[in-house]
Amino acid sequence: MKNIKIAVIGLGYVGLPVSVSFSKKYEVIGYDIDIKRINQLNNYNDNTLEITPEKLEQALTNNLLITNLAGDISDCNIYIITVPTPINIDKTPDLKALLSASKLVGSFLSKDDIVIYESTVFPGCTEDECVPILEKNSNLKYNQDFFCGYSPERINPGDKNHTIDKIIKVTSGSTKDVATIVDKLYSSVIDAGTFKATSIKVAEAAKVIENAQRDINIAFINELAKIFSLLNIDTNDVLNAASTKWNFLNFRPGLVGGHCIGVDPYYLADKSKKAGYNPEIILAGRKVNDEMGSFIADEVINLLNNQQKVLEDSEVLLMGITFKENCPDYRNTRVIDIINRLKKSGLEPDIFDPWIKDDSFKKEHDIIILSKMPNKKYDAIILAVGHEVFNKIDLLKYKKDKESIVYDVKGFLDKELTTKRL
Repeated sequence: MKNIKIAVIGLGYVGLPVSVSFSKKYEVIGYDIDIKRINQLNNYNDNTLEITPEKLEQALTNNLLITNLAGDISDCNIYIITVPTPINIDKTPDLKALLSASKLVGSFLSKDDIVIYESTVFPGCTEDECVPILEKNSNLKYNQDFFCGYSPERINPGDKNHTIDKIIKVTSGSTKDVATIVDKLYSSVIDAGTFKATSIKVAEAAKVIENAQRDINIAFINELAKIFSLLNIDTNDVLNAASTKWNFLNFRPGLVGGHCIGVDPYYLADKSKKAGYNPEIILAGRKVNDEMGSFIADEVINLLNNQQKVLEDSEVLLMGITFKENCPDYRNTRVIDIINRLKKSGLEPDIFDPWIKDDSFKKEHDIIILSKMPNKKYDAIILAVGHEVFNKIDLLKYKKDKESIVYDVKGFLDKELTTKRL
């Protein structure tokens, strides 16, 4: 394919790294509807912290244009869609952004163009849900006038070791020739190499099972944590002992949120149920993991009750609100479940997270996040996220007395400092 010009639709945690990577070798137009985001990026400021100002400036100086004007992508011939695919309140797939992006791209499609989806979906979504919209809005015929590919994103927010160019990229195409074109396109910028799947459906399925597998494994460990809590056994001590066996999978208990592990299994489960099979293990794992925030809050409440503390008068500090450590990403954070259960019991926790730099969380959840450690002492401190910066904080200064509770969700703190670990 000659004279490649790439449009990337959606410039979040996935789309921006994709745009910057491809701009090293091709002309790239990065498009997003968020004007604030566009202005920040054009001023070399990526608030996701995935791309440094220096790399962003270099890309924008060379082959990358970032815009919120849809007309700017009209003459591209490769369209890569990287919009969010969350879930609805009822845990069913929310495809609104994906289908809207497909409608937009369809209005610009020309003969022989290729549309590549990176957004996580259920098997069959690209060809069953997106292709009809592309055909309708382009008046072109699939696999005759235009073609599709699927290359699932593997971005790990906050991970500076496993960046986009260092992770093997699964690729696929709607015909054998297109699959080869898509694979060569990605292999030209992915140092780790590519893996060409046998079909778009296979690539879609591979993505959802990657995260469903992790979800189920973590759910098993979370269930063990509940059992060991009743038996007064430290779960982390048990895992440290068990992990000495060569083939033991060393997963750890905790909250399961974010844009992938806490969401993707529902995409596969929904498709499975529509196909006639109820996926018991997948949904059981989701249920266990979705209940962990409430379980942690209840453990802290019970510890306070055991000390005969009046809950309404107790001061609680919750450290960390992002869905994982050392990054500002709070999408689908399950720390919110701890907060909600504490509030339902009459507790009003202070929430401290230095990775939240603006008031975006407050706008979404109506919860104030402190960017500095408050000058107070607490009856209970909950370490919910293992940010490295928390290592520098002397928690003893913030305990109201010797009996003050320190509950370590992540197994992050020295055991001697904690009242209990998950």
